[in-house]
Amino acid sequence: QVQLVESGGGLVQPGESLRLSCVASSLTLSNYAMSWYRQAPGKERELVASIARVESSTNYADFVKGRFTISRDNAKNTVFLQMNSLKPEDTAVYYCSARRVWVTYWGQGTQVTVSS
Repeated sequence: QVQLVESGGGLVQPGESLRLSCVASSLTLSNYAMSWYRQAPGKERELVASIARVESSTNYADFVKGRFTISRDNAKNTVFLQMNSLKPEDTAVYYCSARRVWVTYWGQGTQVTVSS
């Protein structure tokens, strides 16, 4: 019933930018804390960034601070991840997550590849 659909991934060169989007269906985004995770081949899934509900406070992993920005548009039920100054080590599948007290939902992921 609940769907989170990511988009915006692709192949870029180092130093370029991408903007990921995650559109939620069958849930009200304002009721959830939203996060972006990523998983590279052979590695564990790791938290990239998160944004709280009404207060919209944000947290970032150290490896993306100063380069990535998470934001939300509750009216459009959408969360974004602006990724600047991309590095090869940013290559991964990026997942959108919605969480509140009892439940967590996940999107299907979108591939980001940073390569020369």
